[in-house]
Amino acid sequence: MSMDIKQIQDLIKFVAKSGVNEVAIEEKDFKITIKTNQEPTYVTATVPSPVALPAQPATASAPAAPAAEAPVAPSKPVAEASNLITIKSPMIGTFYRASGPDKPVFVNVGDEIAPGKVLCIIEAMKLFNEIESEVSGKIVKILVNDAQPVEFDQPLFLVDPS
Repeated sequence: MSMDIKQIQDLIKFVAKSGVNEVAIEEKDFKITIKTNQEPTYVTATVPSPVALPAQPATASAPAAPAAEAPVAPSKPVAEASNLITIKSPMIGTFYRASGPDKPVFVNVGDEIAPGKVLCIIEAMKLFNEIESEVSGKIVKILVNDAQPVEFDQPLFLVDPS
């Protein structure tokens, strides 16, 4: 049995919602451990079978589980911008505004967004994770340049919820 990315993402969301601190699944061809401490959720997957990734333990910070992990908190007051919501990165990786170099960007300043709308992609260890909005509003500012590395919890977008 091998798990695909969608199953792993669903498992991460389930673990995050359930409040458990650690889940480990071990099969003959793979092992996955999900640890959470109510802060970030980290995933460690070891895949000894021939895969595109090297067979060393791969640690990716919560591959695309925005529903569970993306902390969306009001930004610190910036003059009149105190009503804005900051959308932060749920993982470490490389920020992309479009799904490819010749593809249109997901969102621009001024665009209306709603929960479930894809805002960007964060690539972590050759996995391309679509980051979806958890809020409704209008994009006021994009804080990261295309193809720029981002840290966990780094602000990506400012959204006006009104």
